[in-house]
Amino acid sequence: MSGHVPTSSAFKSNSQEALVNRNLQAALRGSRGNFIAKRAAARANVPEFDDIRDQARDMKNHVLANLDLYLEAYEKKVTEAGGHVHWAETAEDARRIVLDICRKSNAKTVNKGKTMISEECGINDHLAEHGIKPVETDLGEYIIQLRGEIPSHIIAPAVHVTVPEIEEAFRKHHAHLPPDRDLSELASLQAEARAELRAKYFEAEVGITGANMLIAETGQSVIVTNEGNGDLSQSLPKVHIVMASLEKIVPTLEDSATLLRLLARSATGQEMSVYTTFSSGPKRSEDPDGPEEYHVVLLDNGRSNMIGTEFEEMLRCIRCGACMNHCPVYQSVGGHAYGWVYPGPMGAVLTPSLIGVEEGGQLPNASTFCGRCEAVCPMRIPLPKMMRSWREREFEKNLTPSATRYGLGVWAWAAQRPWAYRLAARIANRSLGITGKSKFSKLPLAGGWTKFRDFPAPQGGTFMDQWKAGKR
Repeated sequence: MSGHVPTSSAFKSNSQEALVNRNLQAALRGSRGNFIAKRAAARANVPEFDDIRDQARDMKNHVLANLDLYLEAYEKKVTEAGGHVHWAETAEDARRIVLDICRKSNAKTVNKGKTMISEECGINDHLAEHGIKPVETDLGEYIIQLRGEIPSHIIAPAVHVTVPEIEEAFRKHHAHLPPDRDLSELASLQAEARAELRAKYFEAEVGITGANMLIAETGQSVIVTNEGNGDLSQSLPKVHIVMASLEKIVPTLEDSATLLRLLARSATGQEMSVYTTFSSGPKRSEDPDGPEEYHVVLLDNGRSNMIGTEFEEMLRCIRCGACMNHCPVYQSVGGHAYGWVYPGPMGAVLTPSLIGVEEGGQLPNASTFCGRCEAVCPMRIPLPKMMRSWREREFEKNLTPSATRYGLGVWAWAAQRPWAYRLAARIANRSLGITGKSKFSKLPLAGGWTKFRDFPAPQGGTFMDQWKAGKR
């Protein structure tokens, strides 16, 4: 089958390999904190940011409750503008539709803007298998295409690659490069990629882009980029294909503006992306440029099965990447350890939903439940809650490792018998050398559950707060 074969079930071994990969760890250290600091600054400059989050959440909930109506309205507008909407129930359907459009256009080369849906469907491999060359035009995507990898981050696909590794990939695949050309700096690497890709824009017969939003009111697709490659990929070829999943629908132009106020700030800390492009149908007679054909491939691939379940809220996701930028697990092992297209906390919920808990059931365990992902999510998606739901399903299906199951069984037995729990705690304390005189003995016990974390914060602040105040 075309596309990336999931290795999510091997998350533990994938993570162990990632932790000892020196190049990966160096790349992760270099990126760690940049996204976090920039997001915090951008968020601080918008006092009404949380109000916008509430509006966006409520709007998307409304869309999901009336998704069929908005999809029909969107299709009608696209058709009125001269475009075509194709419905793909599965990834296989999407591959077939895209290949058919490319063949009818006699395409030999396809330019691609950044699109996670095409990654989910394995479009590149499928086109290549049928003699059509796909070319990624996003710089990060281009780098990992040369390296034969999938993205490790949904907005920064090559965040795991170091500068020397990029230089190595360019020298291997750019045959014209003189040996003495200096590629040690990012600027020189960007210039080399720009020169290489510039010619590709005029060679492709078909351009494929993703969509950050689809507007039911106007039939437009919206993409946000920082390089301009999306605009060139959709306006220069004679055929433009938009690939998007069903939940990308928003009702009106005003609603799209609401999401745009959240998206870039949450993703890269920008007020707006450099390019925000609205596309609607093929070019008209008075237009100087644009595609002659406009196609939208709408993918389900399991999403409709999420509606009405405890995982429906995941469909509010706008793919900003904030959850993985703030996740200590992702920041330790990177995206490839998750074994499929979507990494981090959002992937830990979405992947089992799309490929099944049998394959993706390890991912919800890849969380400290610190709650940072939910705290920064612009769409207020309760990611920890949904990860707990997947853990329960994994346990119910006997997919949890036996040692974990037995350990939880022992803990559950003791938790229902306070005398046994206290006895086990005393034995554990003594075995660790912790006595009643220990400086840790004054820490208050966790007395119950709260909405946002497994245990409530200690009275009087956290241990670190008290230590800084000189109370410990």
